[in-house]
Amino acid sequence: MADELNLEANASAHGGATGLEALEMGAARVQVDDKKIINCRADLNQLVPFKYKWAWEKYLSACANHWMPNEINMAADVALWFDPNGLSADERLIIMRNLGFFSTADSLVANNLVLAVYRLITNPECRQYLLRQAFEEALHTHAYQYIIESLGLDQAEVFNMYREIPAVSRKAVWALQYTQSLGDPNFQTGTPETDQRLLRDLIAFYVVFEGIFFYVGFTQILSMGRRNKMTGTSEQFQYILRDESMHMNFGIDVINQIKLENPHLWTKEFQQEAINIIRQGVEMEYQYAIDTMPRGILGMNASMFKDYLQFIANRRCAQIGLQEQYPGAENPFPWMSEMMDLKKEKNFFETRVIEYQAGGTLNWDE
Repeated sequence: MADELNLEANASAHGGATGLEALEMGAARVQVDDKKIINCRADLNQLVPFKYKWAWEKYLSACANHWMPNEINMAADVALWFDPNGLSADERLIIMRNLGFFSTADSLVANNLVLAVYRLITNPECRQYLLRQAFEEALHTHAYQYIIESLGLDQAEVFNMYREIPAVSRKAVWALQYTQSLGDPNFQTGTPETDQRLLRDLIAFYVVFEGIFFYVGFTQILSMGRRNKMTGTSEQFQYILRDESMHMNFGIDVINQIKLENPHLWTKEFQQEAINIIRQGVEMEYQYAIDTMPRGILGMNASMFKDYLQFIANRRCAQIGLQEQYPGAENPFPWMSEMMDLKKEKNFFETRVIEYQAGGTLNWDE
């Protein structure tokens, strides 16, 4: 009885179980109906029975799509980078700024997962995917380090850009407020106000940071690869884009599951707050396009990114049940959708590509 009271007290204090409660000998077996995505008091150390099969399927798909940065040949990139006539100043700016942003962005996401989100999602199959996602964020940081090292760049300069270059810093500062919110050790879910705070911060990270903030950089780098420039770098960004697409789709599933189980959170006022966050994201990412692409290059210009970001934002709104905010927005880069399917594009770059088990079967939303 004392153990049972201890379990209940801990669960109540945290808005749900943590997985670190004292064992209760003789307790009943976990049933599917005992499980909830937040504020759950069932034993979180028992993976089965599955309630959210979509989470488990995404975990298995992510494992089947494993890759490593050092499998990718960077020789052509190195030769082009050191050729004084190989790249224009504007092309070099794109490479440097995006390495500066992404090299720390995935660490920010990993910190958000490990130090904030994981403890607040009270479902073991979702946590299983979060662990895989955290590993993939580390893998992405490894990829950027591998690119930076291969090109002989000043690693300290690139990794510190988010504290030196406003174009890089702006998005990181915006995102940090949401990690700091959830990372507060005194923050607990379990009330409508705190549950909405969790939902808001999940929207900020999955829908905006991973679902909007990455897309100018991805498009710029992959556009270079389409022109047979920096093909090893582009190939790694393509693998990262595939991973990040799954991360975003998982996050959207989590958001929608929280809404389904807690419809009282999805008020008109809260929906407007979510819309405001998404619109802020569009404006900030458009400014990033202007900062990193002051002149037209690679068949693109900053104004095209305004259309693209509005198109993406409409998709994100629809995915979480909000009204589209930019009527008539169109996609000026339809080839980006093709980039999501790595197996289909496996012969696109003249570099070594590893085919992965599930590469041709996964259908990524942009």
